[in-house]
Amino acid sequence: MTDLWLPDLTQVPGTKYQAIADALGTAIAQGQLRRGDRLPPQREVAARLGVDLTTVTKAYDTARLRGLIEARGRAGSFVAGTAQVPILPPPSVDTGMNMPPEIPGGLLSRAITETASALLAGSEMAWLQYAPAGGAPQDRAAGARLLSRRGLPASEEEVIVTAGGQNALHAILTATLSAGDVVACGRFVYPGFRALAERIGLTLLPLRQLDAATLGKACRKHPVRALYVVPTNDNPTATTLAGEEREAIALVARQHDLQVIEDDAYGLLAHAPIPPVTAFAPERCWYVASLAKIITPALRLAYVRAPGVSSALRLATDVHETAIMAPPLNAAMVSRWIEDGTFERLVAAMRGEIAWRQDLADSIFGDMARQRSSEGYHVWLPLPAHLRAEDLAGVMRQHGLSVVPASSFAVERGDEQAVRISLGGLVDRERLGRVLRILHGYVAQPIGKATPLI
Repeated sequence: MTDLWLPDLTQVPGTKYQAIADALGTAIAQGQLRRGDRLPPQREVAARLGVDLTTVTKAYDTARLRGLIEARGRAGSFVAGTAQVPILPPPSVDTGMNMPPEIPGGLLSRAITETASALLAGSEMAWLQYAPAGGAPQDRAAGARLLSRRGLPASEEEVIVTAGGQNALHAILTATLSAGDVVACGRFVYPGFRALAERIGLTLLPLRQLDAATLGKACRKHPVRALYVVPTNDNPTATTLAGEEREAIALVARQHDLQVIEDDAYGLLAHAPIPPVTAFAPERCWYVASLAKIITPALRLAYVRAPGVSSALRLATDVHETAIMAPPLNAAMVSRWIEDGTFERLVAAMRGEIAWRQDLADSIFGDMARQRSSEGYHVWLPLPAHLRAEDLAGVMRQHGLSVVPASSFAVERGDEQAVRISLGGLVDRERLGRVLRILHGYVAQPIGKATPLI
């Protein structure tokens, strides 16, 4: 008798209404409940579980929004009668991109399902239309609030919503620089930025060390127009600029009339964020905060704080000419998450998963020289002389670990042998431990005793 079905709340984590909805989904998936089965009345479930009726009502509404059940008026609620066509996930492919790990507990999929369903149920067409250039006002305002909370005061008029960080960088470079302009950067740089620089015809000037003193010397020697910097957990070197260094860089930018392109792709992961360079010279900095490295690359969303309102308007035009807009439904979802606290909960869960994976890597690598951030999910590992980075990357790819050689990031050709190891992606905890131990085995071999990499 399905009317007697009751969830076991002790076995499902989360709030009570979510636990009831999740338990219902599990019962359907395991065949305990079948299509067309009638569910117990909400009042009966509330009484037998000892919870408020509103909790059960919210749980049933959540399950309905997920497509698990359907309401039939006075007849009650029933397991949805439409068979679900299974959708196979895409095959796992190593793209070389540094992807965040999966947030445990299904928190992200639940947040996307429930928020998207609620938005579409409330006003379907509002989120399925073209958005204004630069993003809808409420989404720009949400982005401004997010940046302000992280130590960068911003207004709605200064913030532009773009279709991810790469779209933002393309628009910024197009709006501010021309072919032949010199852009200072680190010796190793995010390949996506390097590709854009090549496309536009910019000259990248790698700095021996990315600090204010080195930048100042470069500006006195070369006609530098701009600086590109990843201030927090740099990709690939995992270095983070101290607050004093960021302020000093801002001073050099003012002294030499530089535009600063601050690609803070990992900044929102920091539990105690350092004020960005933009906070010290907001009138000449372009600050990019994307979500691909923070929550999931599937959102394709970034917030850009422009140096001023007129710059923001110009940037909105450039964004419109390339990507038209960020996905409106994605932008609306994240705006709601920023307002109701879901965004911080997702980021906090991501931090916890990252910390676990970094602790695992520490236990395996021991005192082996490397660079990493406690709130980032990649490791920069210099290699011993007997190993070539390209060979090691090729071998580890066969084991399912994303390892990228230094040459993929180098602005100038060199012979430095190092790799960026990604601890994220779809590699689960158990497999990550296995493949990291394999990698350590290759690197730790004594010189002259190395296992051949074939």
